[in-house]
Amino acid sequence: MAKKSDLFEYNEDSIRSLDWKEHIRLRPGMYIGKLGDGSSPDDGIYVMVKEVLDNCIDEYAMGFGKVIELIIENKLVTIRDYGRGIPLGKVVEVVSKINTGAKYDSKVFQKSVGLNGVGSKAVNALSNYFKVKAIREGKEKVAEFERGELTKEHKEIKTEEGNGTSISFIPDETIFQNFKFHSEFLENQIWNYCFLNAGLKIVFNNKSFVSKNGLLDLLQRKTNEDEIRYPIIHLKGEDIEVAISHTNDYGEDLYSFVNGQHTTQGGTHQQAFREAFVKTIRDFFKKDYDTSDIRTGIVAAISVRVIEPVFESQTKTKLGSLNVAEGGPSMKQFIADFFAKELEIFLHKNPTTADAIKKRIEQSEKERKELSGIRKLANERAKKANLHNRKLRDCRFHLNDEPPTKGRDEFISKQNETTIFITEGDSASGSITKVRNVETQAVFSLRGKPLNCFGLTKKVVYENEEFNLLQHALNIEDGIEGLRYNNIVISTDADVDGMHIRLLLMTFFLQFFPDLVKHEKIYVLETPLFRVRNKQETIYCYNEIEKNDAIKKLAGKPEITRFKGLGEISPDEFAFFINAGIRKKLMQLEKGDHIQQLLAYYMGKNTMERQEFIINNLKVEIDLVTELATKN
Repeated sequence: MAKKSDLFEYNEDSIRSLDWKEHIRLRPGMYIGKLGDGSSPDDGIYVMVKEVLDNCIDEYAMGFGKVIELIIENKLVTIRDYGRGIPLGKVVEVVSKINTGAKYDSKVFQKSVGLNGVGSKAVNALSNYFKVKAIREGKEKVAEFERGELTKEHKEIKTEEGNGTSISFIPDETIFQNFKFHSEFLENQIWNYCFLNAGLKIVFNNKSFVSKNGLLDLLQRKTNEDEIRYPIIHLKGEDIEVAISHTNDYGEDLYSFVNGQHTTQGGTHQQAFREAFVKTIRDFFKKDYDTSDIRTGIVAAISVRVIEPVFESQTKTKLGSLNVAEGGPSMKQFIADFFAKELEIFLHKNPTTADAIKKRIEQSEKERKELSGIRKLANERAKKANLHNRKLRDCRFHLNDEPPTKGRDEFISKQNETTIFITEGDSASGSITKVRNVETQAVFSLRGKPLNCFGLTKKVVYENEEFNLLQHALNIEDGIEGLRYNNIVISTDADVDGMHIRLLLMTFFLQFFPDLVKHEKIYVLETPLFRVRNKQETIYCYNEIEKNDAIKKLAGKPEITRFKGLGEISPDEFAFFINAGIRKKLMQLEKGDHIQQLLAYYMGKNTMERQEFIINNLKVEIDLVTELATKN
């Protein structure tokens, strides 16, 4: 047996030098965030699409090419722009040589989102097939790669195609296991590009996307006319655009962008927006309103364009720049000056809107004062409950932790993976706790069924122990700015009771923290209903159809186990279901969904209309399963 000193010997042989491809493939999370199978909108395969699209957008922003084409067939992605095209003599280097690109020269790409020339190279290294074609002035150059290695460099040939660049790739299935592209995630991504680049046309699998009114269109898509308190305020200036309104919802719903990049974790521009809005409102009404009263219920979007922005990681989800440009004003001052002028002028010209804002603030103020005493008592109870021992098995990394100076990208990659599983009962929470990744996965254990909180005020969040402790575990008492986990996964049994608990939790989030849903933070864990196995192989099945397929595949008389609940799944099996083999469904609101109407329909009085809906959909599902099972 080797000595411990031999196992941990540190000498010259311990030092390795990785080339760019090896480093990207060994640490993909540093470049494209979490891996995933495509079931989450921030999975790596969508970041790969975004990295290529970003280059196309930068061409459009510089005035070249008004159309971008995106085609996804099975797992092959092809993106074509009609910009200037990569210079033909540098095609191979641009996609395969690190620290090579035009974006180090601000004269060529001003206010672009792709700054470091890493994006297309990361896509190349993480694809088992990658092809780049550049077209310039009647000539084209093509190069093909496999996992970053050049496999074929074609000679320049004449062409009649218009100028531009086409990139095709297939994500490497050894890294992205069992992945699948979901069109709804891609369409949301595409819409954001269009909202931020009014007039740009993106064609995705023959479906066209275009926006005429920028962020005004974005906010109209994110809200419904009957849920906003006043018509959307839409303001534009040089290198800045904002759209603002208020709803009756709790919390804040902010969408921030830099140079066309959706900064999902905010940054200096988002914080500057929040401060500038509060100051302008206080100055306009000449009253020192509480910050939370002004911002409660706000739904807004802000987009800024800056020269050479500094992001906190390669995935560009949080802006770190303090200044608009070198030698220019601070981000805080730039946005404050814009609001002080443009928003104040708007409010003077639109007194009806100003009055609606005042009424919304006064409503929030009244509710806050009514809650103040209850809130204080609830916070004291949460401390006495010893939350972090009794209810929460926490993880080491959190979404709101401050990244260190060194190892920043890897740290942020782990922050993006942070997940909290909300479970029912001790058995399930115990199994997940035993096999979870303690660095990035936390477990919160529910006791019994939560309260149906539809139609209740936020007072119930503090008076109900389970809700109070849950909001403290998530750190969302003052909004989602302090959210501790990037993924909130509801993990209940796949039976009637489990689904009821799931529905009650969804109601809680929609009623009091809808911005968590709107910002795609909440998922439902899918766990298998059956285990089918013989001596050679085990297959986990999530429905009757998969079970029948597994029985045919294993032949003979395999052993079939029906899981009645999460507590029956062993910890070793759970390790697969919450890590590499995790299946989870995103909780999403569709365009046109009105939260209060949805809750009233599903969680309100038990009307005949709802009973008929349940009966009819149950019948459709049974008929479908029966038909498919018969065919198989």
